[in-house]
Order: sequence, then C-alpha cells, then structure tokens
Amino acid sequence: MLTIMRVWLKLFLQAILVIGVSSAHAGSYEDFFRAVEADDGRTILNLLRRGFDVNSPSESGQTALYLALRSEAHQAVAALLSAPDLKVDQVNEAQETALMMAALKGHLEWCQRLVEKGAAIHREGWTPLHYAATGPNPGAVRFFLDRGAPVNALSPNGTTPLMMAARYGQEASVEVLLAAQANSRLRNQRDLTAADFARDAGRLALARRLDALVAPGGTPGAPAGTPSR
Repeated sequence: MLTIMRVWLKLFLQAILVIGVSSAHAGSYEDFFRAVEADDGRTILNLLRRGFDVNSPSESGQTALYLALRSEAHQAVAALLSAPDLKVDQVNEAQETALMMAALKGHLEWCQRLVEKGAAIHREGWTPLHYAATGPNPGAVRFFLDRGAPVNALSPNGTTPLMMAARYGQEASVEVLLAAQANSRLRNQRDLTAADFARDAGRLALARRLDALVAPGGTPGAPAGTPSR
C-alpha cells in the first residue's frame, strides 16, 4: 500500500511540474508577442535569455520578426536579430520572409542587416525584389539588384518586379529596374504588361512611356523616355 501511495505521489508531483511549465510557457508566449507589438526590446531580450524560442510563430502563423518589421517596431527588430538561433528566412503561412517585409516597408538598413544575418537575396516565387519594387524606396530596389537579384524574376503568376513598381511603387523604382534591363515586354498569366499595370492604377503618363518601349523599334530594357537607337 505504501509503495502504491509513493507511486501516486510521484505521478502527482510530475503532473504539477508539467502544468507549471506549460503555464509558464503560455505566459511567456503571450508576453513575447505583446512585447513585439509594443516595441519592447528589453522584455524580448529577457524572455530570450530565459529560453523562449525566438522562432515561435504567432497564433496567426506570423514570425515575430515579420510582425516587428511590419509594425516598424525597431527596438523589437534589434532584439530579435540579436538571437543567435534566429531563423532569419523562416516563412509565415503566406510564404513571406522578414526580408520581404523589410523590402516592402523600404527599410534599407534592416534589409542590409537581414542579409548580413544570412537572409537570402532571392527565392523562388514572390521575391524580396518584388516587395521592394512595390514599396516606397528605390534604394531598396537598387540594393537587391546590386546583390544579384534577377531583375526579371517571375512570381507564381508570372508577374515581374517591373509590373509591381509600375502599379504600386515609385516611378523612380521603375527607372532603376529599367536601367538594370528589366524587360517591359513580358506578360504575366493575365496577359498584362508593366504598362497595363500602370494603366490599371491610373498612372497614364507612365503607361504611355512603358508602351513606347514595347512599340516597334522600342528598347524593352531602356529607361522610360530613352529613345531607341
């Protein structure tokens, strides 16, 4: 009887320990993502020192680094990048990386830091260059091109960075892409060119300039407004 009681006591104590660890982890999980949202780098660092997994996804399947970059929580980004076990190219449920979000936001410094940390300049499907072309900073577009990103990279539906820049990005980004020999004659799976993207966005002057590049005698990769030889 005494032996049975000892066994039950041992099992009871183990159960209490497991419940305690689980509760602590749950609290840390909530604290961690609350700190990311609040741009609280100090709390993030404390939780990481206590062993919290920096690569834990949020309830919505986002990485903490992606969320911090999306919210422009710069102290949180710095804290997360300090983690030696950070998986810098971890993707979210939409197959997006932190570098793609940094590119979309036009944060050139964070793009540079992420690449130094090991983030891939190029990946199959939607690429960081597509996101940079969509964003507000032509310098980010130039950054990826200078490091070897394919200028005519195709998304899963055949969309190019030039198309994204023509509809959503800066016209200066269009110029940067064209100077790098982006092909304005390419069409995506909807049979749309970069000029069509610009036209759909009401950017009619840009659409006309891009149309001129695909006209007979035009130079597809020349900067808009550059006459063909």
